[in-house]
Amino acid sequence: MLYHLLYPLHEQFSVLYIFRYITFRAIYATITALMIAFILGPWLIDKLSKLQIGQSIRKDGPQSHFKKEGTPTMGGTLILLAIVLPTLLWTDLTNIYVWVTLLVTVGFGAVGFVDDYRKVKLRNSEGLSARQKMVWLLLIAATAGCMLYVYQPFQTTLAFPFFKGLRPELGLLYIPFAVLVIVGASNAVNLTDGLDGLAIGPTIIASGTYLLFAYLAGNARLADYLQISSVQGAGELAVLCGAMVGAGLGFLWFNTYPAQVFMGDVGSLSLGGALGTIAVITKQEIVLVIVGGIFVVEALSVIVQVSSFKLLGRRIFRMAPIHHHFELKGWAEPKIIVRFWIISIILALVALSTLKLR
Repeated sequence: MLYHLLYPLHEQFSVLYIFRYITFRAIYATITALMIAFILGPWLIDKLSKLQIGQSIRKDGPQSHFKKEGTPTMGGTLILLAIVLPTLLWTDLTNIYVWVTLLVTVGFGAVGFVDDYRKVKLRNSEGLSARQKMVWLLLIAATAGCMLYVYQPFQTTLAFPFFKGLRPELGLLYIPFAVLVIVGASNAVNLTDGLDGLAIGPTIIASGTYLLFAYLAGNARLADYLQISSVQGAGELAVLCGAMVGAGLGFLWFNTYPAQVFMGDVGSLSLGGALGTIAVITKQEIVLVIVGGIFVVEALSVIVQVSSFKLLGRRIFRMAPIHHHFELKGWAEPKIIVRFWIISIILALVALSTLKLR
């Protein structure tokens, strides 16, 4: 909105020419998101507390979590506001990639909101059934995939890190592939959201990493130099990624151990969906496995645990997702959180190194 209001005036006021630069708008989208989270955070926590919108704890979970019963949840609404508002303020709103990403972010957030609301209203930790949730997530992701497929400048090739000459054309198959990436990322972040600040930390790191990927993909000269896919218009997603970083940092202020508020599914599903969509648009889908390695390991630990129990009748981990395994081994919650953050930073650096490795 500010871009459309102020940039056209740059001929009369030369200082407004700065709105042309994605880097400038990404920085101020980050700051705007951070300020929104700081200003609205205390009010939202107080409101959620008064409405008794508190977290329900799984009865089969670690005993240390029982004291968290009743902590305000659905704090992901704060994250959504802190992402959407700065994005609308600072991006070029004629960019289709911005709208596709917002569609998934808000759509997945809406599914999470209904899920969280049912948990609170029914006072249980179940919410929407797995089938109901998955159907809605698949529909939203499929809509996004179709929008990208019919947008002619968008490429349906698949890029591989370390093998930059390998770019198979998926054609129509790109739609189900995009759905798999978006829904998979969303559910992986959702599974990671089990400890105070555990999910939002790696999300901030991944968002910052994809801010750079988006900027490079949108710059034809830099993309050609690095031999990565050039996606005209993808640079605007750097502004949205900046908003995600700011929103994440602002939310972490209140979510850090011991948490004053939990993000709930409204936050985790929307953040994961946003990351998956940005990965698809910037043609860095495979790299998401590296950047979001913590999310991948968390999801795999659940798959391995369930498969092992059904096939062999025994569990591999003391409890899944894997962060609960370390809890039951005696690790303190802050130690698990910080160590997972450290691993996320290392993985982000590895992912960035793929820009130069061929």
